[in-house]
Amino acid sequence: MYVIEIAGLRKTYRAKGRRDRAVVAVDGVDLSVAEGDVFGVLGQSGAGKSTLLRCVNMLERPDEGTVKVGGVDLTALDRRGLREARHGIGMIHQHFALLSSRTVAGNVAFALEVTGVPRNERRERVAELLELVGLGGRADAYPSQLSGGQKQRVGIARALAARPKVLLSDEATSALDPETTDSILRLLLDLNQRLNLTILLITHEMNVVKRICRSAAVMRDGRFVESGAITDLLDRPDSELARGLFPLDAPTSLDGHTVVDVTVSGDGADAPLLAEVARRFDIDVRIMAGSVEQLAATRAGRFRLAVPAGDDAPLNYLSERGARIGRPTAPSPIEIQGAAS
Repeated sequence: MYVIEIAGLRKTYRAKGRRDRAVVAVDGVDLSVAEGDVFGVLGQSGAGKSTLLRCVNMLERPDEGTVKVGGVDLTALDRRGLREARHGIGMIHQHFALLSSRTVAGNVAFALEVTGVPRNERRERVAELLELVGLGGRADAYPSQLSGGQKQRVGIARALAARPKVLLSDEATSALDPETTDSILRLLLDLNQRLNLTILLITHEMNVVKRICRSAAVMRDGRFVESGAITDLLDRPDSELARGLFPLDAPTSLDGHTVVDVTVSGDGADAPLLAEVARRFDIDVRIMAGSVEQLAATRAGRFRLAVPAGDDAPLNYLSERGARIGRPTAPSPIEIQGAAS
């Protein structure tokens, strides 16, 4: 079952008073996010990610296309219907967007006040949410007294106040240090599993996709370059995202050798495949670069190998054992970005 369904989405911004000058921010995007999935949209600044996210909850109304959340076509709703539909969509922001004059509890309660939830019920729900995000003892603190990670936890609690089934994340970790980022990602993954929460997030950080996303899309110039489940993309030798998850900074040639990129996932990631090849064919296998890591949905690795030229049998054996073999290519923008993240 798809909780978010987007078809033919297009959004153009025109310069005021200059209809001949326009920027196409989102250009014909199709997207389906399954219930309980964590879907990441990865791209560099200006790719159209934020506009796409804002179209999902109609903070930006698209020029063309449809947006369905929970089976409801948001593009067909009037203002009142849209307000009601947004109760099922929570959103967390890059820079927290907290009210400085309110306490932690007051910020979380605000989302319930605007929907008319009674005071006693609000108090119980706020206490429950603060415990859920690890801030049970900070209810009376003000935003100025919190660290960046604590502020983001308040933002997450506020986004969950109305019990949404969909959570949108707008670069939620980009303003945080690496250690705090890891803690927030662990929290989001825990909430996803505990609440069966469907999460759509945008990010320019490969580490975010690597840590918690089961599905992802690469966005460039307002379009999806590729999208799908991480496990499926790992099976595609031409996948930019698969290469970006495991960037290889190594030579692409070596005299007297055939150089290939090898991707493994699942049980194959921990199998002694390279040792098996070396023993079976009595050859030296050079590992020029590579790593094995735990992703959200599977364990996977990618290596750049050099084997003696003139014999395809070792590579055929690796392929038969489930490894994906590809020729080394020049780094793509997403690989460079992944190496820097």
